[in-house]
Amino acid sequence: MLLALRIARVTLHLLVGMAICALLFPWIDRPAREIHVRRWSRHLLAICNVTVQITSGSAAPKEHALVVANHVSWLDIFVLNALYPCRFVAKAEIRSWPLAGWLVEQAGTVFIARGNRRDLRKAFEGLVRALKAGERVAFFPEGTTAPQGTLLPFHANLFEAAIDAKARVQPYAIRYVDRDRQPHPAVDFVGDMTFVQSMLAILRGGPIRARVTILRSMKAEGQHRRQLAETTEAAIRLALGIAGDTPADEALPQTDADDEPQADDEPQADDEPEARSA
Repeated sequence: MLLALRIARVTLHLLVGMAICALLFPWIDRPAREIHVRRWSRHLLAICNVTVQITSGSAAPKEHALVVANHVSWLDIFVLNALYPCRFVAKAEIRSWPLAGWLVEQAGTVFIARGNRRDLRKAFEGLVRALKAGERVAFFPEGTTAPQGTLLPFHANLFEAAIDAKARVQPYAIRYVDRDRQPHPAVDFVGDMTFVQSMLAILRGGPIRARVTILRSMKAEGQHRRQLAETTEAAIRLALGIAGDTPADEALPQTDADDEPQADDEPQADDEPEARSA
């Protein structure tokens, strides 16, 4: 009975989101859309029994940056949007998700088909325009989801957008834990698992805490995309406690005074619940 109620609440919430996108988004500006995206994402996470926290010691989030994060689950998109709404780049398969695929497309997500150079070029050009326009843009450089406790090699291609736009790059490390702060068993979204199967596993599972570590940003201008990919991968790997080949002292991005908290984008209180729904 409880599972059926949760499924009904998720379905209703997805339909509400579709109505907002179809009827309201064409008539409002980007800041207003971001308010709705943040509120809607927080409510979805609450229905899924997910609480979002920014971890102690996180850096100040940049308002205008290319955000790169590790990729565990479809939840990642909504976790980031519940904190700081972004324009996402995602794999084309997401567009086929029931209801949710249409929603993330309407929210400005750019989809890329694997091995499609035309899609990659279109996404790249869109990213440069968005970054130059002052938007916060996000993508998952692993290219697909990976089980918790692992990190796949970062693809470097889309880092070029930050270089061309003279934008900053800011890594985010995401982990999902249970009450004992152990990796939550219901969250992994790998292999042949479908979106619906993953949603049901999460709705059946216990409370989930999404812990987000915001790492210090770095300038992209003047760097090579492979260098950016390697540096951000090492920084996220270090934040997640995943062993790698890069020494710890090489894993931190090169930063400067621009990393001070911005007046219009204050850091959140450490370890306080940030995305409980209304």
